[in-house]
Amino acid sequence: MDGTLDKAPLSRAERHPEKAHRPDNPIPRKPDWIRVRAPNSPEYAETKRLMRQYGLATVCEEAACPNIGECWKQKHATFMIMGETCTRACAFCNVATGKPGALNPHEPANIAEAVGKLGLGHVVVTSVDRDDLDDGGAGHFAAVINALHQSAPKTTVEVLTPDFMRKPGAIETVVAARPDVFNHNLETVPRLYPTIRPGARYFTSLRLLSRVKEIDAAMFTKSGLMVGLGETREEILQVMDDLRAADVDFLTIGQYLQPTPKHAALDRFWTPAEFSELAAHARAKGFLMVSSSPLTRSSYHAGDDFARLRAARAAQLKT
Repeated sequence: MDGTLDKAPLSRAERHPEKAHRPDNPIPRKPDWIRVRAPNSPEYAETKRLMRQYGLATVCEEAACPNIGECWKQKHATFMIMGETCTRACAFCNVATGKPGALNPHEPANIAEAVGKLGLGHVVVTSVDRDDLDDGGAGHFAAVINALHQSAPKTTVEVLTPDFMRKPGAIETVVAARPDVFNHNLETVPRLYPTIRPGARYFTSLRLLSRVKEIDAAMFTKSGLMVGLGETREEILQVMDDLRAADVDFLTIGQYLQPTPKHAALDRFWTPAEFSELAAHARAKGFLMVSSSPLTRSSYHAGDDFARLRAARAAQLKT
């Protein structure tokens, strides 16, 4: 094990230097259906202690996920590999932006050991974008997957990867390591990419998901969207069609929550009824699994959802 000590938290300006000059966008008061309790359970504290013991980062903390109290009480943490600093500067994201450090060669083993301590039956591994690496970090993803397969062969592995833009062979490297679920989030509709995901390209992300299926048609694929950034219902339905054309199995849809006044402005809160309507449309379009609610996030209830996803495919194959 090679752990690291707690570091002093970065200020807002240090986390997001590219956003410091932007005018403030007021953060609207959350409706009742969005509010969650502050994390304070003993299990939450133990999960946090374990993450620090092994020197591991989690997207739960770095992205300020509203579900952290619930998930960590159940000892379900989503590991964020390759450091805490991203080379991209998405307008919605709370992960720090800047120049990342070197990869930690002990990280795959540390994650495998932490998963064993947590007793996870399903683990989600994501990362920052690493445009500075020749393979975008694909080899490191593969090393983590391989370490998990070796130390916990009964644990299913879900990866949530960057887009690997201009990184030939990266997708193939991750697929070859055989994760159970390959997730890559489109995040928003194509019209909003220039302002919300300026470092990404909609069709690059869509092509990644399609390519995974070309390599291994049996591998489960997954993608996610946020709403509340100014998209229209019709645009969301078109993205659903694009994802189905890429044979994506699982779609998540959740509410965008503005992390700070310097982040992209929240356009509106979608209601629980609207999320249910989007879920109905997605199921009608043929997704095997849909999770659509204000607090839905990519890894929220991921283990239970994976069991349902696998059961849905089995049922489909019987018909």
